[in-house]
Order: sequence, then structure tokens, then C-alpha cells
Amino acid sequence: MRLVLPNPGLDLRIPNYEDLEKMEKEDGDRPKWDNKAQYILTCVGFCVGIGNVWRFPYLCQTHGGGAFLIPYIILLVLEGLPLLLLEFGIGQRLRKGSVGVWRAINPYLTGVGIASMLVSLLIGLYYNTLIAWIMWYLFNSFQGPLPWTQCPLNDNRTGFISECQQSSTVDYYFYRVTLNASASITDSGGLQWPIVICLLAAWTVICICYIRGISTSGKAVYVTALLPYVVLAIFLIRGLTLKGAMNGKLLSEGVEGTGLAFIVFTEAITKMPGSPAWSVLFFIMLLCLGLSTLFGNIEGVVVPLKDLNLFPKKWPQEALTGVTCLVSFIICLLFAQQSGLYWVTLFDNFAGSIPLLTIGLTEMIAVVYIYGIDRFNEDIKFMIGKKPCIFWQISLRFTSPLILLVILVFYLVTQAQQELTYLVWDPDYDEFPTLASVPYPSWINVVIFVLAGIPSLVVPVYALCRLVFVRCKKKMNQAKIFYFV
Repeated sequence: MRLVLPNPGLDLRIPNYEDLEKMEKEDGDRPKWDNKAQYILTCVGFCVGIGNVWRFPYLCQTHGGGAFLIPYIILLVLEGLPLLLLEFGIGQRLRKGSVGVWRAINPYLTGVGIASMLVSLLIGLYYNTLIAWIMWYLFNSFQGPLPWTQCPLNDNRTGFISECQQSSTVDYYFYRVTLNASASITDSGGLQWPIVICLLAAWTVICICYIRGISTSGKAVYVTALLPYVVLAIFLIRGLTLKGAMNGKLLSEGVEGTGLAFIVFTEAITKMPGSPAWSVLFFIMLLCLGLSTLFGNIEGVVVPLKDLNLFPKKWPQEALTGVTCLVSFIICLLFAQQSGLYWVTLFDNFAGSIPLLTIGLTEMIAVVYIYGIDRFNEDIKFMIGKKPCIFWQISLRFTSPLILLVILVFYLVTQAQQELTYLVWDPDYDEFPTLASVPYPSWINVVIFVLAGIPSLVVPVYALCRLVFVRCKKKMNQAKIFYFV
């Protein structure tokens, strides 16, 4: 006996296999990938982003080093891959965006698509801020020596700035020259106009590339998806040949995810011959990683907006993309303040944590127990010629949802027991240049609720609102019938 919840009207909301074949023949003018390689590289580019260079190594080091990879690989197999199969399979079967897919499965699940759209937007905001920082470093790499290789002179030109001498040239360049970071998230300090210009350039590039469609982005992925692996391999080989390769700065205290890309790597580059050329190559690599990820994020925002009919139907997708990027740029001015680094850290910690767990759990429950796992198996067989093996059956039905639920509960319990703190660059700190750990102000809980709570609650709130609407509409119709009778 298989448990499948009642879902009336499903067959009327989804196309049958004959309709899919007919759609395939009629969509001759629909933009398509030139070949499978472009599609695979696009998926790789979306999955492997800046976080793999900017954040993952830091998290790996601070959570046990090599031992961290053991649970990571286990969860990748038991959780990540089944969820990837589920999303790819159901998206390809229904041929809709995130809102359209879940609305077709059941109208009460439309909130899943809206939540996914919000998470894509929030992550895209601070990811493109990182691209703006990358552009700043890239522009400043075309000079020798590199500007972060030496401390600047003080105002009297009698010596070097003491703040730089107390820390290091790469630390000072990142925290003071690039970001001019304030000592608190409550001290905005005004806009950093070089970063504002870089943000404008970053959103302009994303907008233009996305508007050009897969005819352009499909060819660009040959560079954006492959170049990072070539460059990282070169850096790995070069790094292992340097003296003291086993005593890297990753082992030191105070290197955050952000610091890894913009401090540790930049310092390593200064020790390489022809450092400006290596710096240009490194930040072009980071730019490729960022752009390939942002293409997917923008797709995850624009398509659901179009499905929700929040804009006039006459608007072309290009106009919708332009509006989305313009609004995103305005919001990103928050990150261009002197306190912008701390806002990026806040978004990074909460925008993609609880919401992604709740969305993933809801998607698995929806496909397995509302759409029907047997129906999903037949869909996979229709598309690739065979059903998923026993591993996928066990994972999708039991293992993966249970693991997601356990992780979500433990995460919430752990966060509730911890004091919320963040690291700041404060020259007046007694242990400077170590970053000072300070508590967040109380009002930051409201921001955290916006980042993590609202996307998570969209799913049940939308379902509840729809239930109330349907019930009220039904009562009104009954009242009209009674009146005419």
C-alpha cells in the first residue's frame, strides 16, 4: 500500500506524454542549447559558484578540516543528488518555471515556487556584490606592483599608515581601501562610490547577458564553466611548489569566507613571479564563476515573476529582466555602505540556510506523496528510457526527507541556543588585527526574520490564504444559488 495524498484535477493540470511530444515538434522557434555539452556546463556553472572558492574551504577548515569531507560526501550522496534528480526531473517533465511546476502539481503548492524565487533573489543580491568586489580587484590588477603589496604613506609622508603596519598589506587593502569598513553594522558610514560603480557594472553585465538568451550564454559557458578549473589547477600546482606550502594562512585564525578569496589568495599571488598577470587571471576566474551562477539566479527570479503575472502581460521578458536588475541594484546599495561587509555576511548566513532546508523538504514531500512517486518514476522512464533504481526510490521516499527534517530541527535548536555575533574590522580593538567578535543589535532579529522567516513561511501562508479564498468563494457561490432559487 502506497501513501499518496488526494490531489484532484492533477491529470488536467499537467500535459500527458502525447502533449509533450506535440509540444516538442511545435516549439521549433523556441531557444535551445546547441548541444548537450552546453546544457551540462550551464548546470555545472550554476552549481559550482563563487562559494566553492570563497566560502567552502573556510567552512571545511573550521569544521574539522579533511574530516569535514566525510559527512559532506555522505550527505551529497544521500541528500544532494536525490534532490537534484527530483528538481531536474519534475522541471523537465512539466516544462515550467518554479512557480508553474508547483502550481501544476497542486495550486496550494504555489508558495514553494514563490519561496524559491525569493531565495534566488536574496542570494543573487549578495553574490553580485561579490562580483562587484571582484571587478574592483580585477581593475586594480592591471598595475605593477599590485596595490596591495605595500602599505600607503601617512598624511605627512613620513612613514606608513599605522593601521596597515599593525595588520598586513592585503588585510588593509581589503578592509580599508576597498570597503573602508566601519566598526559596526549600525554605522553605515555612507556609500563607497567605487563599489557603487562596480555594482552598476556587475548588474549591467548580468542584465545584458541574460537578455541575449542562451544563444549567447550557451556559448559563454565554455569559458565561464571550464576556465575556473584550469586556473585552480594551475594555482594548486604552483602553490604546492612554494616554500612552506603546508603552513598556509588557512590555518590562521580570523580568515573568514570573504577573507579567503580577497586576502589569502591575494597574498599568495603577491609571492608569485609576474604577480599582476596571475592576479588578472585569478579574478577573471572568479568573475566566470560568479557570472555562471548569477545566470541561474536571475532565471530563478524573472521566470516566476512572469508566471505570477505581477507585471503587464504586454511586457516582453527583456523589460522584466531590466526592471529586476534595476531594483536589485538599488537594494544592493545596502552592501555598498561602509557597513556593507557585515550585511553581506548576514545575508550569507541566513538567506540560504533555513529557507533552502524548508523548500527542499517541501519539494520532496510534494513530489513523493502529492504528485506521486509512481507517476514520477514513469515520467523518468518516459524521458530517459528507464525508471530510477532502488537507491533513488529509498532516498526519495524515506532517507532524504528524514535527513532534511533532522538537519532542519538541529539547525533551529543550535541557532536558538547561540548568541548571534559577527566579526568586525576595528583598529581600536585590543587584539587588533584579529577581527573583533561583537553581538548583533536586537533589531537585527527583524532582518533575520525577513531573510529566513518570510521565504520559509511563504509556503504554508500561501496555502492557508488560498484555502480561505476557496472556502469564501464557495460560500458566495452557494449564497448566489440560494438567492436565485
